[in-house]
Amino acid sequence: MKRNLVILLAAALVIALPFLLRREAEQTAWKPGDPELIIISPHNEAIRFEFGHAFSRWHEERYGTPVRIDWRAIGGTTEISRYLTASYIAAARGWWTGQGRDWPAGAGEALVDRRFNLQNPPLPVRGARESDAQFARRVDEENARWETLRDLYRAFRETDDASQLTSRIDLFFGGGDYDHQKAFGEGLTVPPWPVDAPPAGLFTDAEGRELIPARIAGETWRTATFFGNAISTFGICYNLDRLRDLGITEPPRAWTDLADPRYFRQLGAADPTKSGSIAKAFELIIHQQCYDAIRAAGFTDSDIDRYEALFAAAKLPPGDVPDGVPAKYQQALEQGWINGVRLVQRIGANARYFTDSASKVPIDVSMGAAAAGLAIDFYGRFQAQSTQAPDGTERMVYFTPSGGSGVSCDPISLLRGAPHRELAVRFIEFVLGEEGQKLWTYRPGTPGGPVKYALRRVPIRRTFFPSDDPVIQALHEEHLRHAADDLADPQIDPYALAKQFTYRPRWTGSHFGIHRDLIRAMCLNASGEMRAAWAKMLAHGGPDRQATAAAIFGRLPDEPEPVTWRSAPRIGRELNRLDYMRDWTTFYRATYTRVIEAVDQHEGTR
Repeated sequence: MKRNLVILLAAALVIALPFLLRREAEQTAWKPGDPELIIISPHNEAIRFEFGHAFSRWHEERYGTPVRIDWRAIGGTTEISRYLTASYIAAARGWWTGQGRDWPAGAGEALVDRRFNLQNPPLPVRGARESDAQFARRVDEENARWETLRDLYRAFRETDDASQLTSRIDLFFGGGDYDHQKAFGEGLTVPPWPVDAPPAGLFTDAEGRELIPARIAGETWRTATFFGNAISTFGICYNLDRLRDLGITEPPRAWTDLADPRYFRQLGAADPTKSGSIAKAFELIIHQQCYDAIRAAGFTDSDIDRYEALFAAAKLPPGDVPDGVPAKYQQALEQGWINGVRLVQRIGANARYFTDSASKVPIDVSMGAAAAGLAIDFYGRFQAQSTQAPDGTERMVYFTPSGGSGVSCDPISLLRGAPHRELAVRFIEFVLGEEGQKLWTYRPGTPGGPVKYALRRVPIRRTFFPSDDPVIQALHEEHLRHAADDLADPQIDPYALAKQFTYRPRWTGSHFGIHRDLIRAMCLNASGEMRAAWAKMLAHGGPDRQATAAAIFGRLPDEPEPVTWRSAPRIGRELNRLDYMRDWTTFYRATYTRVIEAVDQHEGTR
């Protein structure tokens, strides 16, 4: 009997524990009937909590009512992009057919194809047994279908009315500029205010000081439809104890260091097809190799500025060289891109894993589960501080390679047909203003700072960072008193980092999406074969001794056509993704098998 009572008490305790240990519900003044805002975001729970709490308080102070934010957290930026595209296609179909209009074949693809309006109607090819009348009828049908697609495309982009067409979501908050530019190209986002009349004091102050630049060091920080509100840089995190175990006395200071064979099976990395931020990190690794190749070819920074201005003015097809630019310059760029892809491949070969979550890498490095890894700045700095020993000794270090990272922004965009448009515009103003910017960097409990969480992000507003302008410098010093990080540190200050790295969109910008697919085929889909090939080379002297095998290892796919700097973006735009990914995966699996064979031949073991 007593035994049964103990079992019952234990069972009751197990059932009660979730209720006893659950967090106390947030106490707010919001009640049913007060405003609600719907935001889709890849941001974590801490960011969602702090911005939701602070915006509600800010809105109540200015407009008299608190606000409840309905956060839609469905995954990373890639998942969000796919979800929004599918949602708008479904909404557009219901809206269009509700008017009694036909939904022709290919309507969904045409609707979100930013190039569709620039294309001409296709010219049907006459069948061998097709009569004149049959062919003429088919031409008329195709032209009618094309006209319907064109009308749909234009009508969709002219409609910003939640009563007609909506995804039932107001804002897209977070992610990278690539994903927000893609959303705009698909027609999913709209300007929150007239382009020439933004809210006063948001981007410039009353004296004309620029507070949020539109562009800096080649990076776009705001457009008419998306607005950067926090800055991300990318770097390397490493565990000091694990480096000592591996006999590595000099910590990694450049991206190329991560290709060192001593890091074999010791690196943490994230899947760029799941994380837009890590995809950006890989792009910057390749971008720096482009720069290094151009400099190695004898061109100066002044040459680069001059030649890139000529390319921008000429607007030629990719690879064509305008007058006044040596052919050698373009050749160096294209070779640098290949060098960059090969560097990413070797880093991938050293990786222990490719995780779906970019935040996992610095956690694993801090715990010693990986010796080093690629990290987004705020994840790296947060984990480095949170895992310090009681005496302040660092176990993990985060470092941004000099000249190895741009200053990318995390934007916010207003979605087409936002159901709470006015409230959404207010949220954008809050995020970009001083009050919202404080949340990214202030310590919890400081005036205007977060309530619970130190978000450890880098704000975008100029007033948070050192300046020769005494007005901005005074504001910076005030912010510095409350900031969780040293905003004057050149390794954190995005305006200082921008002087070390200039992003050239022509070099790698149009390759961003195809880089994701190439890395996935090369490093993830063929991961087993890649690691076996790399291990084989390392066991027999490494790539320097195994020159033939190393050359095979670094080959780029030749199906469905040879992959080059010129062809890669077009492959991603024009060919079926499933087809070329299948071809590339097959290519790399076969290539890595050939590497092993080449090592065996060189060693005389076959």
